[in-house]
Amino acid sequence: MAFEIQPRQSLIVYTYSLKQTRQLKRYGTVMYVSKKMRYVVLYVDCADVASLTDQLNHLRFVKRVVASQRPEINETFNGVAEEMAAAKDDDE
Repeated sequence: MAFEIQPRQSLIVYTYSLKQTRQLKRYGTVMYVSKKMRYVVLYVDCADVASLTDQLNHLRFVKRVVASQRPEINETFNGVAEEMAAAKDDDE
């Protein structure tokens, strides 16, 4: 039996108060809680992002839920410096 890495994505859950942050543990892994700005960073499986976003938006203490854009970002930076330098030379 091999260990398989589950693809995960973070959800930022903005709340009205932080009293109910313990309830968010049943939806995923709570990684960070900001007391000043009243939000919770919650990690969930990528397959469940759409359904959990709807469920979390229906909770009374949740203002809004924002999904992280990190899975859509290209993280390979090979040749980016050369492309930027070439674009800068073309502008001049």
